Amino acid sequence: MIAGLCLAGISQAAEVLVNANISTSTTWTANNTYNLQDQIYVLPGATLTIEAGTVIASDTGVGGSLAVTKGAQIFVLGTQQNPVIMTSKADVATWTGGDPKTGTWRESANEWGNLTIMGDAYISENAIAANTAAPSASNYGEMEGLTPSSASDTKTRYGGGNDDDDSGTVQYLSLRYGGKVIGLGNELNGLSLGGVGRGTDLHHVEVMNNVDDGIEVWGGTLNMKYVSVWNVGDDSLDFDQGWRGKLQFGLVVQGYSLDASQGSGVGDNCIEHDGAEDSDWQPVTTTNFYNLTVIGQPVDGDGATAWRDNANVQYHNSIFMDCGEKVVRFDGDDGDGANGYGHNGTLSWADHWTTPYTFTSPVNAAANPSAMYGAQTSGNLCEITDSVFFRNLNGSAYTEANNVGVFDVANDNVLIPGFDAADAPIVSITRDTPVVKGGKTMVRVIGLNPMPANEALTSVGSAPFDGFYTPANYRGAFAPGNNWLNGWSASSAFGIVANDNNVGDSFCMPTANSTGDSALLTGSFGSGVGSGLHLEVSNGVPSGLGYFLVGTGVADGLSISNGQLCLAGPGTQFFRYNVAGGSSNSIGVFNASGVLQNFSSTSTTGFGFDVPTTVPSTIPSTILSGDTWHFQVWYRDTPAGVGTSNFSNGLSVSF
Repeated sequence: MIAGLCLAGISQAAEVLVNANISTSTTWTANNTYNLQDQIYVLPGATLTIEAGTVIASDTGVGGSLAVTKGAQIFVLGTQQNPVIMTSKADVATWTGGDPKTGTWRESANEWGNLTIMGDAYISENAIAANTAAPSASNYGEMEGLTPSSASDTKTRYGGGNDDDDSGTVQYLSLRYGGKVIGLGNELNGLSLGGVGRGTDLHHVEVMNNVDDGIEVWGGTLNMKYVSVWNVGDDSLDFDQGWRGKLQFGLVVQGYSLDASQGSGVGDNCIEHDGAEDSDWQPVTTTNFYNLTVIGQPVDGDGATAWRDNANVQYHNSIFMDCGEKVVRFDGDDGDGANGYGHNGTLSWADHWTTPYTFTSPVNAAANPSAMYGAQTSGNLCEITDSVFFRNLNGSAYTEANNVGVFDVANDNVLIPGFDAADAPIVSITRDTPVVKGGKTMVRVIGLNPMPANEALTSVGSAPFDGFYTPANYRGAFAPGNNWLNGWSASSAFGIVANDNNVGDSFCMPTANSTGDSALLTGSFGSGVGSGLHLEVSNGVPSGLGYFLVGTGVADGLSISNGQLCLAGPGTQFFRYNVAGGSSNSIGVFNASGVLQNFSSTSTTGFGFDVPTTVPSTIPSTILSGDTWHFQVWYRDTPAGVGTSNFSNGLSVSF
């Protein structure tokens, strides 16, 4: 109720005009709206904190923008219930009663600037005369879209020698209708990230409608999770200058933002990766993607993935569908006078697909290559494995993919022939009537249920449990029953994705039980004391006993009978709830009388549980703001009359 009152009150919030750089630590609060009047910098030594539920709505067409300099930090602390939104007043004008969880999609962009973050990690940039081809802490770049005030102005520079650099936290942030045009070929991306280190946290970030790229990364080691890019005017995701981070759970929906040329209003490549500004420089982009859903434009879209300048890229557990051109687009170089794969004794394009990830180029090598390159831990430098390809109907869609062995049996990829929607790897997609924008036929996505279906429901392998990746035994960016866009994103507010009350991130996909189904654990905002979290499990075994488990960490699944227990790990304990009515030694589940709960005797609808604020258990604990807890359900299964254990998926919930 309180959250709802906060959202409804945005239209009455006081407006703060932001017209000066931020030189001392500052907090922007949800009871105000903030209007960027110019290019605003958070200066070195300062921290900008933005509370959950804060709206930054700039005057449409003024071009206000926000940049975090190297040595500064930003903490965008949105939540699923109360995201932070950076947008224009024209967008706010479509909200009902000032509620940012409403609104209407518009064909528009370039209504304000963007968010830029600059850090101190290693980059490769040959446009600066003083830079060296081998990694150096003195190498730097000048951020695209920013203009230094003088030759000595360093506010616009990024890059350095600290790959662990921490620029802060960005979570549950929706960026809408941005991308100020500075000049010909110089346009702001939705989110620009230069030399950002792995100490920075970034997750649940969306870009909706932008004149240029959605998210562009120059160098650094930033890891990203839960990113969503829709209808941008150039590449949806773009990686350059030796980025060496990881990305998991990413959604790309290609489209258009303006009736302008491809690259300035109509989408270009879905994902583009350049190795370095010249391909024999180091560091070179070396990355590892898990669980992406890439949805292209089927008539006049460009490549699904574009490969340039010796980039080392791995894709796993992903979906590539409806792309208008090549799934693997070998560009070689980026057309700016640099050199491509194989330049100056570096590996050829073909060799990248057969050379193990452990190889590092001796050309302009780093002093400590193992410390420089850590994102890849198996396989070859370039590979696509354990993924689904559907309805990519261009005559050359798979030409280059076949040339480099993407569909070799050992790669466990699935190519679904034809275009029958019943075979789709997602639940549903709805497109608008075709229109011509920028001379290209565009068929915009107006409805999407991105949860996995058919061949995407189960993967052969999953991401490693390494402290960043979440082991997820499905293909694509979404677990069954878990649309992580709900409640905070523009795609949710505009009604493009189906809205429900689900919360949490699913992991450790379950084993099928004796009914042929897999038990599914979901979370929603319920009536739990304090936390408001309601857990529900379905698709169990009729009349089977079950109970909820909760833990402080996760690990690779431990096989127990027919299931996988994923609440465990070094230094981590797991425990079961003890509820009122049970004996002092009872640590089971649970109805109000403390009796183990049964699945329904007539169906597999399941049963639910409201999470209390304090969990009286073998490990007394209180749920605090900022905590992440992990849940799973054990239940009794009896295949062939033999009693065994089974488990649901796991569910991680941040409070």
